[in-house]
Parts: sequence; structure tokens; C-alpha cells
Amino acid sequence: MPIEILMPALSPTMEEGTLAKWLVKEGDTVSSGDLIAEIETDKATMEFEAVDEGVVGKIVIAEGSEGVAVNTVIAVLLEDGESADDIGSSAPAAPAAAAAEAAPVAVEAAAPAAAPAPAAATATDGTRIFASPLARRIAADKGLDLATLTGSGPRGRIVKADVEGATAAPAPAPAAAAAAAAPAKTAAPAAAPTGPSTEAVVKMYDGRDYEEVTLDGMRKTIAARLSEAKQTIPHFYLRRDIKLDALLKFRSQLNKQLDARGVKLSVNDFIIKAVANALQAVPEANAVWAGDRVLQMKASDVAVAVAIEGGLFTPVLQDADMKSLSALSGEMKDLASRARDRKLAPHEYQGGSFAISNLGMFGIDNFDAIVNPPHAGILAVGAGVKKPVVGEDGELTVATVMSVTMSVDHRVIDGAVGANLLAAIVENLENPLTMLA
Repeated sequence: MPIEILMPALSPTMEEGTLAKWLVKEGDTVSSGDLIAEIETDKATMEFEAVDEGVVGKIVIAEGSEGVAVNTVIAVLLEDGESADDIGSSAPAAPAAAAAEAAPVAVEAAAPAAAPAPAAATATDGTRIFASPLARRIAADKGLDLATLTGSGPRGRIVKADVEGATAAPAPAPAAAAAAAAPAKTAAPAAAPTGPSTEAVVKMYDGRDYEEVTLDGMRKTIAARLSEAKQTIPHFYLRRDIKLDALLKFRSQLNKQLDARGVKLSVNDFIIKAVANALQAVPEANAVWAGDRVLQMKASDVAVAVAIEGGLFTPVLQDADMKSLSALSGEMKDLASRARDRKLAPHEYQGGSFAISNLGMFGIDNFDAIVNPPHAGILAVGAGVKKPVVGEDGELTVATVMSVTMSVDHRVIDGAVGANLLAAIVENLENPLTMLA
């Protein structure tokens, strides 16, 4: 029978995407592993490979379509001996129908009336279930619970063969069903107010001249996640001034020696190394929040915010404590370049336990950054500026001083631990030679 090609989930958090470009057309023959489309997520444009072979019988979702839900049928593949007439009702005739018909049905015990539309099937324990529309219809006719079946299709998807020979299990007793339903009714708290409605704001500016800018996937994601982070993470802030003169002198000497290799170290490279080493020196701060527990990390995986058009990425430098300054510099330049082209793979911008956001190059003296969950903290870095300071001998002198603010998730890091971590960062930057020891 015709094979449905579904909108893939290209990252763990992806719920919808833009079908940017088709690399095949109806009538083309494709094999497993062939590139068939380019998909835009909220973070990157990624190539999508076929997992089956056959002939493209129908393209359901046109290229350029935005907001295509994961598991929506985007095309139909015909096997040997099949024709377009065999597609029948297996592929919806319009994108709107595809979104509603193709996505697996949610399998939940007495789900609340306000639950989202069934775009992704889930078992009662929250595990997502993937099932083809035909398998779903057969299961419904036979009274089968999809959560009790094992799928034999791609990525464990439940297909026709899995449900045809299955027998429905006895329905749970009313009391048991009610008991199972009770947790579901209280599982999702009501959404917190997010400010005036769109209609209210538009009405407020009625008669004024403005241009309406539609939010793309990245901006929607940034707005949602940072709002959630600021509302749910108990932030506290630690501030320090760092004298940079020794680092600037050391950096100049190193860059002269590295010039023949085409390596030029930035102050940011030293900051990355300083944070990575500090996380090793204060291991209890090298941790992430995991809902009902804390995961204390072994390696120092440091995320660094990179501004791009329309948003930002936080590529992660893994094992930063184990890498040389020149290696970190080269890796950071590569990640930043590909981030601006939206060519990073999900594993390159997910993870890490701590982040750095540097606005010093924009002339910002100091600022407070928002913790990016599940990280335990983020270091906001300002510009290095000449300031009068009191020297160790009590004399007034001038030094290059950089102001930093560390935002901390109090659920993971307490005040004293955060202070120790920031002190270690300061020590590394004011005595840069120690980072090479």
C-alpha cells in the first residue's frame, strides 16, 4: 500500500516546522537515504532523507508551507505496481486535512477537555505513540488501545499489520478508569497570563502608523522559552569586576606566537576557558535542573550565545576544560559561522550546563542575562573599560576592568556555591597563565 511520508521531528523539542523546499517532484523515484526535502525548524534548516524507496505519488504539503505539525503527512510514496489511484484516502487532499488526519491520535485516560488537538499520540505515561491513519482507523473499529501495541514500522510506528491480528483488551472497570483519569485532570496547570491580547494591543494603537512583523518559528520559540524561564526559574545575581590587564598582555604575546598558524585568540576564548576550568574547580555548580532531580555533569560543556538575524543560537563547546585555547578558538569560530547560516545540527546547540552571553563588543558595560534551562547559570559579560582603581600598595592607578554578572538558578546552585564559582572564574581571568597549567 502507499507509504506516507510524515513531517519529521528533527529535534527533541520540535513541534512544527516549515517545509522550505522539495528536492523531488511527483513521479521521481527515490531510494532510502536520498535527500527529498529541506525542513526549517525554529533553529536551523536541515535536509530530510527518505527512509523507504518508491515513486513520489503525491506531494501533499507545498514547499514554503509554515507551521506544519510533526507527523503531518507531507507526501505519499508508491511501491512497485502501485499507481496514483491507489492513494485513495490514505493521503489528505489538502494541507489542513493532512494536519488533522495524519497526526497520530493521543491515547490518554480521560484527557481534559482543554487538552491540545491530537497531533501526537501518547500513552498514559506520557510516551509518544506513532501510528499511521489506516492503523488508527482499524484500531478504533476493533476497540484496540494503541498503547498496548508494538509498532513494526519506521521508528517503531504502528502500521496496518500490527493491528490486523491484534485483539482488544477488556475495558477497565469504571472505578479504575476514573482513578486513572484523576491525575490527568490535574497534570497541566493553567497557563499564566502573558499580557494583553493581540486584539487589545492592536486596538490600543488604532490610527497610528505601524508595520506588522509576523513572528517566525525562532522568535516564537525564544519568546515562549524565555518567558517560561523568567517565570519559573528562581534567579539570583552575583556581580564582580575583573581586571583584564594581565590577560590582555598575555593574549597579545600568544597571538604574536600563533600568527604563523593563522590563530588569533579573542578575549571571549579566554572567558570560555575560564568558565570551563571553574566548573571543574567547583563541581557542584556544574549541574543542570532535571525537574525532580539535579544532574551533576562530569565534563565542562559550555554554551555561548551567538546573535544571528532574527534571534540567537547557543552552540555548545563540549569538554571545553580539556581543550586548548587555540582549539576552543577554532571551534567557536566554526560554530558561530554555521549558526549565522542556520546550519547547526541539534546536538551542536543542545545541552551544556552553563552559558556565556557577551555584549561587551557592543559597548555594553553590564547587564543581567536570563538562565537558559536546563542550565544552572549564565555569565553576562560587559566591555572592558579603563577605570581608576586602588592598587595593592594603596596607590590610585588605572586598569582595564570588565564587569560581569552571573545569573543563577537557585534550585541548583546556592549562594555560597555560586560565589565560589564566580571567584574561580575571576581568578582564572586575572591570572591567565594558570589556565595553561
